[in-house]
Amino acid sequence: MVTVSGVGGVGKTRVAVEAARELEGRFRDGAWVVPLSGLRDGSLVGHAIARTLRIVDQTARPQLDVLAGHLSGRRLLLVLDTCEHLRDACAGVVDVLLKAAPGLRVLATSRQSLGVSGERVLELAPLETADTVPRPAAVTLFEDRAASATGDFVVGDGNRRTVVRLCRRLEGLPLALELAAGQLRRLSLEQLSDRLDDRFEMLVDGTADVSGEVSRHDALRTTVGWSHELCTSQERLLWARLSVFAGDFDQRAAEHVCSDGVLPVDRVSGTLAALVDKSILSRIGDGADVRYRLLDTLREYGAEWLGELGEQESVRGRHRDWYLRVVEQCEAEWFGAGQKEIFTRLLSEHANVSAALDYCLTTPGQARTGLRMAGALGFYWVGCGFLAEGRHWLDRALALDTDVTRVRAKALWVNGYIAIKQGETDAATAYLEAGRAAAVQIGDPVASANAVHRLGCVALVTDDHAQAATFFKDALAAYDSLGELNTSVIMARAEYAMTVAFQGDLPFAVELCEGVRAICEEHGEQWVRAYALYVLAFAAWTGSRAEEATGLARQCVDTSRTFNDLVCAVLGIELLALFHAASGRPRDAAALQGAAGRIWRTVGLPLFGSAYFNAPHNEGEALARQALGDEAYGHFFEQGTGLDLDQAVAFAMGERPSALPLAEAFDRRR
Repeated sequence: MVTVSGVGGVGKTRVAVEAARELEGRFRDGAWVVPLSGLRDGSLVGHAIARTLRIVDQTARPQLDVLAGHLSGRRLLLVLDTCEHLRDACAGVVDVLLKAAPGLRVLATSRQSLGVSGERVLELAPLETADTVPRPAAVTLFEDRAASATGDFVVGDGNRRTVVRLCRRLEGLPLALELAAGQLRRLSLEQLSDRLDDRFEMLVDGTADVSGEVSRHDALRTTVGWSHELCTSQERLLWARLSVFAGDFDQRAAEHVCSDGVLPVDRVSGTLAALVDKSILSRIGDGADVRYRLLDTLREYGAEWLGELGEQESVRGRHRDWYLRVVEQCEAEWFGAGQKEIFTRLLSEHANVSAALDYCLTTPGQARTGLRMAGALGFYWVGCGFLAEGRHWLDRALALDTDVTRVRAKALWVNGYIAIKQGETDAATAYLEAGRAAAVQIGDPVASANAVHRLGCVALVTDDHAQAATFFKDALAAYDSLGELNTSVIMARAEYAMTVAFQGDLPFAVELCEGVRAICEEHGEQWVRAYALYVLAFAAWTGSRAEEATGLARQCVDTSRTFNDLVCAVLGIELLALFHAASGRPRDAAALQGAAGRIWRTVGLPLFGSAYFNAPHNEGEALARQALGDEAYGHFFEQGTGLDLDQAVAFAMGERPSALPLAEAFDRRR
């Protein structure tokens, strides 16, 4: 465990990322950088690490247990970038993970040590400025950034002394050097040096230590302050207001959060460009996908100025309002052709949505708005692989806002639906019954229908098919009477079709699913379509249409993976394993079952503990064992458990991952 420490702007992140790049080849499982600057809730540090490592775990297990289990047999480098504001949380996570994973190495960046046992602290010094070396590092960096700003800047005999003096003034701090170099777009080198000299003389007169020296912190603050003064009033105002964003953001968000009568919306675009030009903002991407980011240190200064303006609460409130609007717009448009784009958009806004939720749940009087936002994200939590995080936010919000309202009734059934997917049927039933009772109490038929629908799901996965059918028919009748046609409605039809199939009426199940598929194709809906394809694949297999069944199951897996819906994806993989076993490919069947087993451990209770969902698995296992024998079946099953999610999906789609030399390895061993 090494912590790179140092003052703001000294380049801790740059050094850590470069170290990770150089060391990556020494670690079998790679080097991974986890950005934490935009995270405000320390309890989500584990979730941030899991997202970076692409660990999709949707169970209700504590996130640290999930991480420890994932890392225990791996050799990798984990870089935790910007830990100081989450110091205790980061220390707790690192302590647990290092004990659980002997092959793990952690590199952190922080302005202070984390206090973890065995930690080594590397105090990062600024860049070399002494002209006793042929090419001081500070001069090299300044020249590079100045050339980027002007297009033709070169350090030579005529300007070397001025550049060296300027670099010394700035204490060799990379951020200060970059900000100063950016001013060469409008100032000559001599003007830049003279103005900085004036600023530092004022600082020495007022705040230097007894030796007359200026601290590195003051050098950076002076440079940032000078850059601030060189901005126009609107640029300074936008800089301050942009500090409320967590991570990066797009122009539309900046326009809605930061504009008002003082900074009109039609001036935001040009002001963003000006801040990029002055090296205050970083621009990420091109065209319609362009996003912007404030460096962490510059965000801190912006937040200070926002506080001095007395605008912190009002701008954070506008940030909350914008992301509530984004979330509810995405929810309204989820049933349609833009699902993949919505998924991608929310992924890019994940940090800001989390920040808005945290603001709501830590600010008096805002809990209901947080509950509203967390409930509106139900489609994202359930359909896009964020079950555990959804439970985190909903549990917090439900505990804070206990009044019986439409917002609470919705949040209860959403939380119940998440619990079903995690295999926690008792918790799900409690949430759903509470949601139904709240809906009846306040007269909310939509929430009531949704709660009844999900009670049908509980009955389905616990093999009470008669009760499930009753719940689904009641919910569908209620949806119909309300004129509802959305994702919930067609999902209820697909789940009712599963129930009917398990009851033995495959023709009716196919009729229902063909209707669902037709609606999905008419509206461009993909997520629910995958569930319908699962039932249709099973029906095609039962009807001895093996090629059709395989194609349908692969479509189911591929579509589900697009949205990180592992429940539907793994159900499709289980079907494909059966198909392989029955068509003379028992080794592939065993490997697919091993891969499916690994995925189920990241979701919850395998196959929900349902005898009916287990039936294809059991049949496929019996066929594969009969063909291979127990020893060989166990070998190939174990090989499958070594596949990660992407490899498992690729294998299910007909590709053979390089990590799976199945037959050859076993045959040689024998």
